[in-house]
Amino acid sequence: MNAIFRIFLLSALFLILSTGLFSQQVALTFDDAPRSDGALYTGLKRSEILIKKLKEYGIPQVAFFSNSINMDDVGTLRIKMYGQAGHIIGNHTHSHSRINDLGVEAYIQDIQKAHDVLQDLPGFHPWFRFPFLDEGKDESSRDQLRKALGEMGYLNGYVTIDNYDYYLEYMYQQAMKENKKINYDLLKDLYIEHIWESMQFYEEMGRKLLGRSPKHVLLLHENDLAALFLDDLISFIRGEGWEIISPVDAYKDPIAQQSPDVLMNNQGRIAALALEDGWKPQSLVQKSESEAYLKDYFARKKVFR
Repeated sequence: MNAIFRIFLLSALFLILSTGLFSQQVALTFDDAPRSDGALYTGLKRSEILIKKLKEYGIPQVAFFSNSINMDDVGTLRIKMYGQAGHIIGNHTHSHSRINDLGVEAYIQDIQKAHDVLQDLPGFHPWFRFPFLDEGKDESSRDQLRKALGEMGYLNGYVTIDNYDYYLEYMYQQAMKENKKINYDLLKDLYIEHIWESMQFYEEMGRKLLGRSPKHVLLLHENDLAALFLDDLISFIRGEGWEIISPVDAYKDPIAQQSPDVLMNNQGRIAALALEDGWKPQSLVQKSESEAYLKDYFARKKVFR
């Protein structure tokens, strides 16, 4: 009996490992902190809610990529609150501009301006995330920026899972301003559905490309929807067998050391590596990464009335 039981245990273990049931890992990151007051929460209240939910759900560390232009007294307090709670503070430029709008030299100065504000705050890490995930529209700009970031000692705070949570937030804020009736249960379900579809899409891409599940980095934004539904999102992700890890662990994945020789980086690191590998650009974007699609989908579902 003991031998049979051992064989059974080994077979079950092999099945678990081969299906990757518990292998998926993802870090949570939030862009554009500190965002201004929303129609539902003040910025300060939003920060308090996010910190509280992360603590209650046992997430000791996420990353907040910050724009120093928004750091007035209250904004600075909020970023300090995140750092003091154990979370990572990264650089997201001063003004959240596009490279082509500023030019490379001014863009580098914009990064430095944010660095000067952020560097002495609790939780600061020399991680830089490009606004709009735009790393440059031509090779010269891209390579100049990569060189400058290296000289400044910055790690590229890439994502692997892109999504349009920012547009869901935009639709929600508009509905609030127009005093529409909001079905919050349905809004929560569609928010989670959209992010989960994105996670599955880029997970499948990663497995096909790398032959394994990479340590993922999920792009979210520090907005009212995140404050509303972060606890539900965490529960759902864990319920699907994924482990939520620190961004520090996520950026230990081997893909963190790769610099894809492509100009299309705005879908994240996995998609950029796939493009470099010869995948067609249209295969790198999932269907719900579209403002038109989401607007029509939410209208048909009658989330806002």
